Amino acid sequence: MNWVALALLSAFFLATADALTKRYLSEARASEMALIRFGISGFLLLPLLLMQPWPALDLRFWGWVLMLIPLEIGAMLLYMRAITESPLTLTLPYLAFTPAFNTITGYLILGETVSLIGLLGILLIVAGAWLLNLEAGKNGVRPDLIAPFRAIFRQKGSRLMLLVAAIYSVTSVMGKAAMQPPVEPAFFGPFYFVVLGSATSLLFLFHDKSAFRVAARHPWAGLSIGLMMAGMVVSHFYALENAEVAYMIAVKRMSLLFGIVYGAIWFGEQGLTKNLFAGLLMVAGVYLIV
Repeated sequence: MNWVALALLSAFFLATADALTKRYLSEARASEMALIRFGISGFLLLPLLLMQPWPALDLRFWGWVLMLIPLEIGAMLLYMRAITESPLTLTLPYLAFTPAFNTITGYLILGETVSLIGLLGILLIVAGAWLLNLEAGKNGVRPDLIAPFRAIFRQKGSRLMLLVAAIYSVTSVMGKAAMQPPVEPAFFGPFYFVVLGSATSLLFLFHDKSAFRVAARHPWAGLSIGLMMAGMVVSHFYALENAEVAYMIAVKRMSLLFGIVYGAIWFGEQGLTKNLFAGLLMVAGVYLIV
């Protein structure tokens, strides 16, 4: 299987995990959903990690990982609140802002700069966000062109997902810094999620033991979501072995289009054609940025 197929598979697994979470765990707390997504997927990936040759891991690597863990857990808690409290069509597409925010974090942390084509990509992402909230700009016969942007901040799920995108713009750069030779993507993916799953389980074991009850109440939903997340991780990092990171991430952002389709089919969310077009604009913007 080539890297494009693997990246698309990773996107599908991620969107399916989001849709399953919203469909079957919408009444659960964000902590319970985070525990399912990190804890079960980490447990399922443990055998794969044990099969990998372990490289020498220096203090620099562990320093990056220790900084990443609390950011990842915090981002996941916000992510879960966003997709359960608002429509998928008004939350998932805002993950496309991550590479736009990367133009700032990449410069600050790695000294990376943005080209004119990258700036055009940012404009496409902003245009997609505007189109998603276009209905909010209809005010009588005279459209209010600024209203769609105000609507983003009135919609709680959109605000939360923008914050998640900002956090992911930091963690993606830090993860790139951690994943330097001799650390290979095939090792880092399972390792990272096993550590995330362990850290999340320990956190709630000491501070919120009731979070574990959701797995007992929804065993099949929890297992299905964990399998989707594990599949996402495996396909993600195996795709990285055969492609540039930037290209793979651009293809993986197709997950927001899968999420829009899930929103229409499973949750009856309206405006499929408009939302898909807005999503395509955002994916095109991501492609130009990367």
